[in-house]
Amino acid sequence: MLSLVLAAGLAALPLAARAQTPVLPKSLSVELPADHSMFPDGPGVAVVTNNCLACHSAGMVLYQPALPKAAWEAEVKKMRETFKAPVAAEDVPAIVAYLVHIKGAE
Repeated sequence: MLSLVLAAGLAALPLAARAQTPVLPKSLSVELPADHSMFPDGPGVAVVTNNCLACHSAGMVLYQPALPKAAWEAEVKKMRETFKAPVAAEDVPAIVAYLVHIKGAE
C-alpha cells in the first residue's frame, strides 16, 4: 500500500512542477470575419429576418450557393412542409424574392 501511495506521489511531481510555472498572457491581434448576424438590406429583408432567423443564422443562409429562383422556391417549400417552419404562405413570395436578390443564379 505504501509503495502505491509513493508511486502516485512520484507520478504527480511533474504536474506539481508544471502548476508552479507562471502562465503569462500575451496580446493577440485577431481579425474577425464580416458580421453575418444580420441579413443585408434589400426588398423583403424584414420578412426574411422575422421568419428565417428563428431557425437559421443569417450567416448560414448567406453562405449558401447562388441558386435559381426555382431552387429557392423549393428550399422555402421544404422548410415549410418538411421541417414545419412556421412561415405564412403570404410571406413565401417575399422570402423567395429576397433570396434571389441576394443569392440568385441564372
